[in-house]
Amino acid sequence: MTANDFRYYALSLVLPLLVMAGVTFGAGELVLSIPTGEGAVNKSLAAERTDWWNTATDFGSSLSDTPYIVTFTAIAVIVFRLAFRRWRESAFLIAAVWSQSLIFLATTVLIERNRPDVKHLDPAPPTSSFPSGHTSAAVAFYCGMALVLSTRVRHPALRALLWVVAVAASLTVAASRLYRGMHFVTDVMWGLLLGTVCVLVAARAILYRPATSREPAPRRKTATVT
Repeated sequence: MTANDFRYYALSLVLPLLVMAGVTFGAGELVLSIPTGEGAVNKSLAAERTDWWNTATDFGSSLSDTPYIVTFTAIAVIVFRLAFRRWRESAFLIAAVWSQSLIFLATTVLIERNRPDVKHLDPAPPTSSFPSGHTSAAVAFYCGMALVLSTRVRHPALRALLWVVAVAASLTVAASRLYRGMHFVTDVMWGLLLGTVCVLVAARAILYRPATSREPAPRRKTATVT
């Protein structure tokens, strides 16, 4: 990596993600200090649970379970490398998925928000309730996949379908985590935002890197006096 590459990624990838990490931490402190009354939503959902929705949301939540996301990302990285014969798409997906994960993990270490006071339908991980890591990972992976694939699809209807599936999967995960008592509304909303920001930052820095930032400017020839 050249000095120009290092400066480029520091400014276009690392710096925006550090800013997002700081904003996420600040948002977490805010939800801890201000009563939101969100628990009423969780209690209302818990009171209306049915066997069918319990099963459906179990599947919906599993769409973003860590083992699945890690495995799907690894497979996609290999396929993109073989199909496109370059690393840009693979590097983008890795950056999108892992950046949201790092921000999520760092925030949960510092922000200790208890999970909703309702029966949890999933084992509660040791991480904090804020933000929803399942939700941010779903956005990063499914929308990241849609972004890469839609650049290779010419038919507008198929491109639209890719995005419909990606957005639907992300919202399904968010709704499932809320229904199953694992998160508050603000947790899943911030998870959606975090995943979206990580996809946009990684896309801008890697997928759509300007050609001028990859190539050093040509040296001007100086006139010689004879």
